[in-house]
Amino acid sequence: MAGNSRSEPVRIGRRPSTTPDRISSIAIALFAEQGFEETSVDQIAEAAGIARRTFFRYFPSKNAVPWGDFDTHLSDMREQLANLPDDISLADGLTRALLEFNRFPPDIAPIHRKRMEVILNAPALQAYSMVMYTGWRDAIAEYVAARLGCRTTDHLPRTVGWLVLGTALAAYEQWLTDENLELPDLLRAGSAILTDGLTTLSATTDS
Repeated sequence: MAGNSRSEPVRIGRRPSTTPDRISSIAIALFAEQGFEETSVDQIAEAAGIARRTFFRYFPSKNAVPWGDFDTHLSDMREQLANLPDDISLADGLTRALLEFNRFPPDIAPIHRKRMEVILNAPALQAYSMVMYTGWRDAIAEYVAARLGCRTTDHLPRTVGWLVLGTALAAYEQWLTDENLELPDLLRAGSAILTDGLTTLSATTDS
């Protein structure tokens, strides 16, 4: 669910331009090859064709790199939520936002899969990821609060924020287990559970 899913594929070498998403994609390739902790900022900068000091203009630390230009994509999601029609149900609006935020072209899937493997599995990243998840949950809670006429910090908006985050993370965890799975299908299935509630579920088998 990192917000760089719409970045363009990048080849290591001479850079046509420098963007957070491009540097991030180059770094992901290095992380996949060498390991997250084994890859240094200097190696990322060299592969991206930039100076070390330039790297720190785009990212405060190596931990931020897998997330790409997350703030911009989070702002895009807030804008999308704000522009949803008033007559759409709360559940449908959240599902639409979840699918759009995690939409990416098919040719980006391999690098995005590697990105999410790093974000979800690198032990050194977990504390930083929790900080990033907070911003994402806040965006959801803000939309829920606006729809229900309550405060973002109230229990219900916060709960929905966690539920939607859990839906996204569960979909990604499952997606990473099988290249034949489609992420949008997993997101829709998880959103349906969130919409219908646990009371509608009966005994199921793993798929």
